Amino acid sequence: MKRIVLFVILLTTTYGYAQTLLSYEKSPVFKGCDSIEVDQLKSCFNYNLNSFIYKNFKTPQIVIDESYVGDVKVLFEVSKEGEFKTLYIDAIYDELKIESKRVFDSLPKIQPATYNGIPTFVQYSISIDIPLKEPVEVVKLSIEKEKELSEKEELNVTLSNEFDDVNKALKPYENLEYNSQLNIPFTHSYYARFDDEMNAIGTNSHTASKPFVYSDVARYYDIKAEKESLVNDTDSWLGRKLFNEHLVEVQGEDYWFTVDPILDLQVGKDTEADFNTTWNNTRGVNIQAGLGKRFNLSASVYESQGRFADYFNQYSESLKAFGPDPAIIPGRGIAKRFKDDAYDYPVAEAYLSYTPADFLNVQFGHGKNFIGDGYRSLLQSDVSSPHPYLKLNATFWKIKYTSTWMWLKDVRDEVVDDKAFLTKYMANHYLSWNVSKRLNIGLFESVIWADSNGRGFDVNYLNPIIFFRAIEFQTGQGAGNAILGLSSKYKWNNKVNLYGQFVLDEFSLGDVKAGEKSWKNKFGYQLGVKYFNAFDVDNLLLQAEYNRVRPYVYSHNTQILNYANFNQPMAHLWGANFKELVLIGRYNYKRWFGDAKFIFGQRGLDYNTDEDSFSYGGDIYRDYNDRNADTGIEIGQGNKTNSFMTEIQAGYLLNPATNLKVFTNIIYRDYNPDTITASTKDSNTLWFSIGVRTDIFNWYNDF
Repeated sequence: MKRIVLFVILLTTTYGYAQTLLSYEKSPVFKGCDSIEVDQLKSCFNYNLNSFIYKNFKTPQIVIDESYVGDVKVLFEVSKEGEFKTLYIDAIYDELKIESKRVFDSLPKIQPATYNGIPTFVQYSISIDIPLKEPVEVVKLSIEKEKELSEKEELNVTLSNEFDDVNKALKPYENLEYNSQLNIPFTHSYYARFDDEMNAIGTNSHTASKPFVYSDVARYYDIKAEKESLVNDTDSWLGRKLFNEHLVEVQGEDYWFTVDPILDLQVGKDTEADFNTTWNNTRGVNIQAGLGKRFNLSASVYESQGRFADYFNQYSESLKAFGPDPAIIPGRGIAKRFKDDAYDYPVAEAYLSYTPADFLNVQFGHGKNFIGDGYRSLLQSDVSSPHPYLKLNATFWKIKYTSTWMWLKDVRDEVVDDKAFLTKYMANHYLSWNVSKRLNIGLFESVIWADSNGRGFDVNYLNPIIFFRAIEFQTGQGAGNAILGLSSKYKWNNKVNLYGQFVLDEFSLGDVKAGEKSWKNKFGYQLGVKYFNAFDVDNLLLQAEYNRVRPYVYSHNTQILNYANFNQPMAHLWGANFKELVLIGRYNYKRWFGDAKFIFGQRGLDYNTDEDSFSYGGDIYRDYNDRNADTGIEIGQGNKTNSFMTEIQAGYLLNPATNLKVFTNIIYRDYNPDTITASTKDSNTLWFSIGVRTDIFNWYNDF
């Protein structure tokens, strides 16, 4: 701990020292400024630069046609050889970015800046007004006016002294993550902020494969501008770090990194439970970094203790893994006992992101992924515990092709070998095609196989473009569990999107024609609609979604080949044999936000008694050969259970850079099985919570 404190002190001291060196002996010199006094060189440089831009900048036609009024932000460098280099350009139109780069590339070579007589490079930022304004020769202004203009435009950002390594290394932090190859932390509530921009008619975006990387979203939505618009006016270091910035943010010549604490501190009350309060205490650290322009990394480590609503605790303990630990916290991981009635559950997530070419991104990490445009996914969801994965995203023309390989765990007692969890593998292909400006179609295939009989990772599935179903036949149909899927999205207009999914595990056309409702017809589908800026209310999103999955989908006659990980489904949270209607409303205004969710569902559960031990198709961990019948299979068969759940959350965004929120959350859950058994109980829960949370992953409470 002392070493960490010492490091922070040294880092802060070093940064402060570097800031004191942000003055130089002589500014860069344009031709014609040679005879100007030294204290006027900066003003002369400013005037000549703006004059050149004013004379050479050609306003794009689209800007003129749309009567755009705004600006272009340019970060550029004058090298120690006196050459201009653009480092970053931000504008609402790509045409403005292209034109700005053209103008800066045509600037003449000038005399470089010097420090103690030695040539050095210096970086500037400038704002180009649109429409263009003729510059005023600052040299002729009064000293007070010159100072005012200089402070407004703040041309000098940082200076490098070739003989001072500290000053050369550090720069003011410029929020480079917002255009990096890092993932935008996937939460349904935050992604709703830019969902309408990503889904506008004519955009060539691909929105099903999540999480998104910042650079993909930056083409359609300016996250950096959004974050900056939410900045609170505070000058103190503590105020900036609490409300506006990362705790530690460092930027050098070809690297940057940030360090932030992670918190999830909440307290609440479950009216159905015997204990007095519910609570959660999560502390952690999140590190983000960039090395060069194409390599990024992120790591999050959490240490947590918590006690939740009674239904949540019961579900967690029903997921129990082999060994002494009593529960698996859904979406998190194995939990050991904390005191008498709470859980201790550490979690670590991290990944490396590398973009060797503009069309290809490669990620290797420990985390979760999601495929779909809805709240649920019938193809691949983020409801299970984090796991190792390798993912390739290739984007070209109107295509985005995602290949993902995952290392999963079966943690049940009966499959443990020498106290080690069974490893199984999943490989996915997902092809997203923008057929037109309105229509998107996605094709999905997935296969699961297990590390049994020394098989290990099957290289047959390593090929990113091969058809898994063909490989399954070559290796033996009992060697893997293959699933096919289809997704689609139609942009009705810029305010209404229709979306859907279809998953196929097995299908018998003959049984369909016979009308026998065969168990072999294992499929499910999703239908949904999103209404952006509903009723002309900015930032109001309304969503309706219907999910329906037949019995025995995702299960297999070899139990270890089920579509699951850590005793949790890899697709829909409820497994199979269910139908569900989800209604969602989301609204945000500046830093305020509010979400409301209503879920109506019906499931068919197993009885799990001596008198009736059949599998009715809802528990995907059970062998489908234990089914109750071959025909007459319907959704809701078995112990029919109706449920209703509503969740309402409201709060305030404390820090937009870290997504730290203060919130209050209310859950009402009514759960009514036809038959009460040892494993299925009725429940009527009202769960109220308040807290502060770094909101960077989805919490699902709707079991």
